[in-house]
Amino acid sequence: MMDSQHSAASDTSAFGRSSAGPLSGIVIADFGRVLAGPYCTMLLADLGATVIKIESPSGDETRAWRPPTRGDDSTYFLSINRNKTSIKLDLRDPDDRRTAQRIAERADVVVENFKPGDLVRYGLDYDTVSATNKDVVYASITGFGTTGGAQLPGYDLLIQALSGLMDLTGAPDTEPFRSGIAVFDVITGLHACIGILAALRHRDRIGEGQLVEMNLMSSALSGMVNQTAAVVLGGVVPKRLGNEHPSIYPYEPFDTGDGKLVIAIGNDSQYRTFCAAIGRPELAVDPRFEKAPLRSANRTELRLLLLECLATRTAKEWFDILTEAKLPCAPIQDLRAGIEFAEKIGLEPVVTVGQGEDSQPGVRNPIRLSKTPVSYDLTPPDLDSGAELVRAWLGADEQLLAAAMAATSTPSHREEH
Repeated sequence: MMDSQHSAASDTSAFGRSSAGPLSGIVIADFGRVLAGPYCTMLLADLGATVIKIESPSGDETRAWRPPTRGDDSTYFLSINRNKTSIKLDLRDPDDRRTAQRIAERADVVVENFKPGDLVRYGLDYDTVSATNKDVVYASITGFGTTGGAQLPGYDLLIQALSGLMDLTGAPDTEPFRSGIAVFDVITGLHACIGILAALRHRDRIGEGQLVEMNLMSSALSGMVNQTAAVVLGGVVPKRLGNEHPSIYPYEPFDTGDGKLVIAIGNDSQYRTFCAAIGRPELAVDPRFEKAPLRSANRTELRLLLLECLATRTAKEWFDILTEAKLPCAPIQDLRAGIEFAEKIGLEPVVTVGQGEDSQPGVRNPIRLSKTPVSYDLTPPDLDSGAELVRAWLGADEQLLAAAMAATSTPSHREEH
């Protein structure tokens, strides 16, 4: 169900989207900055949505996060802002503020990750926007929610520290480490996508919008799954184990004759196959190791026996032997090698974004749809490069809306029979 306002707003052909994707015609007003919000809106844009990226006069902070760069552009910014149209608006300026409000009034979805309450003064908070845009799906991303933690700055590194992730990351004899990526920004962005899609489905069924709220702290606690459950369900506080798994063994990198190989044995059947493949079948029936809980409890003894055996061949030789036995194992590679491996097995991880001379490589959206594939129409925008398009769309949209309202308000002269 869609009212005349969003019927008018759905004409987005001027924005250069060729997609017939599942979200084609959906307009997203993207007030997000840095990572969680922009990552969410890029995924939705890949699925066909038209995303209008509203930026401050200085632009999204990640435009300045360099090196590394591609030309003069931050690869950080480029990684999460394709398929979007940029307009620069100073919300402190009355005219720019009104333009931002008009975009929000016309949008199907609004995404923002300002501090709680910051957008109230600009008339861009949920209550104000939904008063004129009744069926808007308004997604708000914060660091710590809107109650006791509302005024805490919501940076991913802080969440990693406060949530307990850093305390879990590293070896028992090292200091805590952050993850190699802003993992909770990414998880929260994914949670935001799920919430937005669920709210759009509800709008299709019922005809009403709603507020969708996410915060990094809650996403962190959810995203740590079994580790969080150890506390909540088991009363146990997990500790740093380096590359070991708290519940499964062997499940870590092992030294071989010339390097490390990750071996991940997830069940008793795999363990028996593994023992046979490395030439130590007696370890499969050793009463200390034959069941998964026993292997976890006696991992120190088992590790010494496995290292003795694995030292007899190279990592490449063991990889070939264990892979032939259909056992999960992998060398530890850098990112370039990871991309090359994905190419080797046919995953096509690198796509072309945009057209012609201005096109550039990008990382494939991982979602594959058989009927409505994702698209990569637009390279990440220069700051304010879409301002004229957005203003023209607003003007045309208002004309369409006026015409639609006039048509619906014209009395019918058809006689009832």
